[in-house]
Amino acid sequence: MSTLRKIIHIDADCFYAAIEMRDDPSLTNRPFAVGGSAEGRGVLTTCNYPAREFGIRSAMPTSQAYRLCPDLIVAPVNIPKYREVSVQMHEIFEQFTDLIEPLSLDEAYLDVTDSTLFDGSASRIAEAIREQIKNEIKITVSAGVSINKFLAKVASDWNKPDGQKVVTPDEVDAFTAALEVRAIPGVGPVTAEKLNRMGFHKCTDLRRAEARVLKRRFGSFAQTLMERAHGRDSRPINTSRIRKSISVEHTYTHDLPNGQPCYDKLPGLLEELSGRIEKSKLAPRIQKAYVKIKFSDFSTTTVERVGTAATLTDYQELLTDGLVRRDLPVRLLGLGVRLSPDFPEHFEQLPLRMKHHDH
Repeated sequence: MSTLRKIIHIDADCFYAAIEMRDDPSLTNRPFAVGGSAEGRGVLTTCNYPAREFGIRSAMPTSQAYRLCPDLIVAPVNIPKYREVSVQMHEIFEQFTDLIEPLSLDEAYLDVTDSTLFDGSASRIAEAIREQIKNEIKITVSAGVSINKFLAKVASDWNKPDGQKVVTPDEVDAFTAALEVRAIPGVGPVTAEKLNRMGFHKCTDLRRAEARVLKRRFGSFAQTLMERAHGRDSRPINTSRIRKSISVEHTYTHDLPNGQPCYDKLPGLLEELSGRIEKSKLAPRIQKAYVKIKFSDFSTTTVERVGTAATLTDYQELLTDGLVRRDLPVRLLGLGVRLSPDFPEHFEQLPLRMKHHDH
């Protein structure tokens, strides 16, 4: 039996709306949504929780939403802004694991099976990620933690908003058995209706189904239905993105005075960063080092220099350049390296490929 995996599914709470409410707090307690205009047959992409109380939900035509709630405020979609926040979220994920599978701007799977952080506790890692996103980005995310993608995804929806649900290995059987069949990803309203008509309402019903009966009705999807009904899902984390940087950062509970106390933090941060670089085996791709500073007024500055390695002297010089930009205390310090997009061994293989074309 292979070791059980530890998978976290992170999902932001009403993502687009949350960012707009963060930037304009007057929207927070009013029914608010992000989407297209009612005139142009627009639909809503996201709405906040006060709007949901009127029965408004995402993908609803804006005109219909106005009928349910005439006071609804609708803001246009601002993808560049949301993408920027998504990048910030991913930078935080990368401080905890390299195994990240982004699903959309605001959700991702993280595999922390081999992580030694927090004594290897996946639920504490998830809490730390949520806390850091709340402190640094000022929005909330919910997390599901379990032994595979399916269970983690279902669990992340359990205690929304700003919640977390852990399904431990010994809870998997009971947790899955009680799920409605429509909780299985891929089961839309039509399939759910079909399954219900066949007498399958919960996963526990589905476990009693005959494989050939399901196959006849649902084709190749029958196999997935059977697997999920037992809480099984062997899909690995699919990390298709090439890493662009490795970094560590720390938010201090009490702001650091702008000066020597900041320099005193460098050796500890560098030790942590070096550990990450070593673990990633990406040292040959390091192109430049950078320091990130967030001041007490939440303004952020990043100083980077090409050709610098990740040495203490480099970071001391970069820190000096950064600290003079604001005469303010410091609430966050980060050290990182930017990576070149290509591995050196790719270049060594080129002559082999070129020889190929001669024949």
